[in-house]
Amino acid sequence: MIDASPLIFLARGELLELLKLLGGVILVPEPVASEILRRGPNDRTARALQTAPWIRIVEAVPVPAVIQNWDLGPGETSVLAWANAHSGSEAILDDLAARRCATVLNIPVRGTIGLVLAAKKNGRIDQASPVIEHLRRAGMYLSDRVINEALSLVGE
Repeated sequence: MIDASPLIFLARGELLELLKLLGGVILVPEPVASEILRRGPNDRTARALQTAPWIRIVEAVPVPAVIQNWDLGPGETSVLAWANAHSGSEAILDDLAARRCATVLNIPVRGTIGLVLAAKKNGRIDQASPVIEHLRRAGMYLSDRVINEALSLVGE
C-alpha cells in the first residue's frame, strides 16, 4: 500500500522498479490514484499507474476515527486505513505525521529511502548514495542528517 509522494519521487527518479523488491502487486488506494491522475496523462507517475501491471488501484476502505483524528491528507489517510484493515500490510509513506500514526497503530511502515536501503541490502543496487542523491535532484527534500543516518545503516 503506497502513498503518492513515494510513487512520484520514484517515478521522477526513474526508480519505480525498486517497488518490485516488495514482491507481488503494489496497491494504490483510489484517493492516491486520483491525486496522481489529476497530474495529467503526460505525467510519468500517472502513466505508470495506468500501465505498470504490478501496480493495482484498490477501493478505499472506511477510515476509523483513530486515523481521522490525526488530520492527515486524504492519501496518507487512505493508505493507513487500508493497511489497518488488512493485517500484515506495509504502508509506504514519507510524511512524518503519517509515519508516526502508523507506528502508533503498529502498522509496518517504510519510506522511499527505506526502499533504497532495502535495494542495497538485497544486492539490487551497488550503492545507495548515488540513488539517494538522484532522488534529491528529482525534488525529494532530504536533510543531510537524514541522508547520513540512512547511509550509515548500509555501511556507506
